[in-house]
Amino acid sequence: MKSKTYKFIYILLLLTSFISVEAEERFVIEDIRVEGLKRITPGTVFNYLPMKVGDTFSDSLSSDAVRALFKTGFFDDVKVEKDGNDLILIFKERPAIGTIKLSGNEDIKTDELLDNLKQIGFAEGRVFLQSQLEMVEQELQRQYYSFGKYAAKITSKVTELDNNRVAINIDVSEGLVAKIKKINIVGNNIFTEKKLLKEFKLSTPTMLSFFFKNDQYSKQKLSGDLESLRTYYLDRGYLNFAIDSTQVTISPDKKDIYITINITEGELYKVSEVKLGGDLTLSENELLELILIKAGELFSRKKVTETTQKITDSLGEKGYSFANVNSIPDIDKENKTVSITFFVDPGKRVYVRRINFSGNTKTKDEVLRREMRQQEGAWISTAQVERGKLRLQRTGFFKTVNVETPMIPGTADQVDVNYAVEEAPGGQFGIGLGFSQSSGLILTTSLSQDNFLGSGKRVSFAFNNSQINSRYSIGYLNPYYTIDGVSRGFNMFYKETDAFDANLAEYDTKDVGADVIFGIPISETNSIDTSLQYKKTDISLGGTASTQVRDFVTLNGSEYDIFSWNIGFSYDTRNKAILPDKGTYHRVGSEVVIPAGSDVEYFKVNYETKWFKDVYEDYILTLGADVGYGDAYGDTTELPFFENFYVGGPRSVRGYKENTIGPRDTSGRPLGGSTKIVGNAEVILPFPFLQDLKQVRVTGFLDAGNVYGPNEDIEFDDIRYSSGLSAIWISPFGALSASYAVPFGTKSTDQEQNFQFTFGTSF
Repeated sequence: MKSKTYKFIYILLLLTSFISVEAEERFVIEDIRVEGLKRITPGTVFNYLPMKVGDTFSDSLSSDAVRALFKTGFFDDVKVEKDGNDLILIFKERPAIGTIKLSGNEDIKTDELLDNLKQIGFAEGRVFLQSQLEMVEQELQRQYYSFGKYAAKITSKVTELDNNRVAINIDVSEGLVAKIKKINIVGNNIFTEKKLLKEFKLSTPTMLSFFFKNDQYSKQKLSGDLESLRTYYLDRGYLNFAIDSTQVTISPDKKDIYITINITEGELYKVSEVKLGGDLTLSENELLELILIKAGELFSRKKVTETTQKITDSLGEKGYSFANVNSIPDIDKENKTVSITFFVDPGKRVYVRRINFSGNTKTKDEVLRREMRQQEGAWISTAQVERGKLRLQRTGFFKTVNVETPMIPGTADQVDVNYAVEEAPGGQFGIGLGFSQSSGLILTTSLSQDNFLGSGKRVSFAFNNSQINSRYSIGYLNPYYTIDGVSRGFNMFYKETDAFDANLAEYDTKDVGADVIFGIPISETNSIDTSLQYKKTDISLGGTASTQVRDFVTLNGSEYDIFSWNIGFSYDTRNKAILPDKGTYHRVGSEVVIPAGSDVEYFKVNYETKWFKDVYEDYILTLGADVGYGDAYGDTTELPFFENFYVGGPRSVRGYKENTIGPRDTSGRPLGGSTKIVGNAEVILPFPFLQDLKQVRVTGFLDAGNVYGPNEDIEFDDIRYSSGLSAIWISPFGALSASYAVPFGTKSTDQEQNFQFTFGTSF
């Protein structure tokens, strides 16, 4: 009984104590004072404080206030004290970041890094948090690892400044890029390691690694190479091929990387059957023609993927733009065969409600609309929509063209086709001054309107004057002379040429003439151009003109009326008219002088081609050729010397003075020839520091070519060669081009010129 009494008294005393504490902690707040603030204003504190004058203070309210103030991140310490019925808040502020300095960083630009840090709240004027600084160090380390610089070290120093601020100094020791020392493939029995490694972009150091950077390890590149390895086996029938593991190790000095890939090749599988399933929509025979993989063949993932894409594209051209095609394999492990079913889900056929244009403030809608191949009210064709975009790009009227096909709200089978364009300057007036090594100082005046009054027609006037040429011209072109897209244009011109200053024989020519031109489209990629031209040519001989030139003038006179018919066929799949990087261009053209009314009779045939192919990442191979042949007929005994072909200089074989390759006259001056052969091979090189790659191009090249006289046999031993680097920039002030070439295969009469350039500027 006595123990129970003691227990009761103990509980009573404890309860009384608790009640007394509560009574002591609770009071009505009459005033709130803050102390210790330096940078933070009292208003900021009261904005976050979950209490105010008049509230009843309690322990729970005090805890909420401390939590809320700490949550701001502004303070290292917060104390709550009581002075009568006044509440006192005592703060210790966290320092602010006064300055951030980086040193030793070359791969990462300081401005870009500071902008990225600002996005996470680590910037000058913000509250300094040690945890944020540690996060910055880790992120920098990660970025340098992605560059292959595993020896990179990041150290930071925090220095106190006045007014509760700190200075952050981040020192970067980048180190060298780790190189791949060895790549091992383990488990390959069917294909040699050498053959498999040819599929990889990563490799051990080679002579070209300086350009390709293929000896620098990257996780992303390795992932791509592993996928290429998997594709290699799957395209050759090894359906259950597997990559078991991948180990990447680095040497203790962090300079060498070793990669080991363990694989299981598996068994060969053949295709036992190819079927179609789902809602075929199109005829089965039509779809079967699109299937590239056949029964009895080795399984090939490439053919399966291409078949899926071909069926999808075919459905997209018929209006099923949201079609879904899946390949479903049924594997028979016992017989090592696979049955493939292409399951087709076409979805609903989609129709185009309206084609809309935006951004064309000057160009009329009808100019854009006539380039369309997709029609309103018809079902949508993805190929035709993209074709319309390409045709708009090739008009030259627009800087950019984008297209979208949004669904119409409330419908499941209608879309709008929206083309957004950014117009290029349609009219230009310029007075230009330029220089080239061959022509010297060049003065140009031009007035042109490529898109006259927004109609798509071109009107131009130009005057060019240089040491070699003086030319006046007036031109007009209507690209849609007929509704079928036949173009018609007119040109009138006057030209004076000093051949001697062009490194040719000593004579001057004056040409005046006019022509009418028609362009006839045959298909989206093929076209014919034809023109009729009249030209009057006057020849003036210098005092030291060669025997060949004088003999021709003596026999045929020095003034010539020339009526000619020109016809050409073009095939063009290039993605752009200026600085293309994809597609093919072919043109065969001929000029035939009409005997009736002409004082000389001759013909010329020319073939030009250009081919662009992406060979490695951003490296693009370009192959080109320019072949020409000319001869006289009728009463004229040889091709007029002023119509000869010439080779050498920036537009043919670089590294040689312009027009200087080939036959010479009796005065030792270049005479040109009746046969021309020129070939070029170029690799377009990517440069990361170049921002506007649409206007800039850098290439490594190999040129070859020569011209031959009418009585000369074509000897390929006489071909001249050169190799080097070139660059072109389509600047706002005109084109600037430069090249450095080293000629080889030269003859004693050749005139070399390693560095060649042209530039111009506008006022």
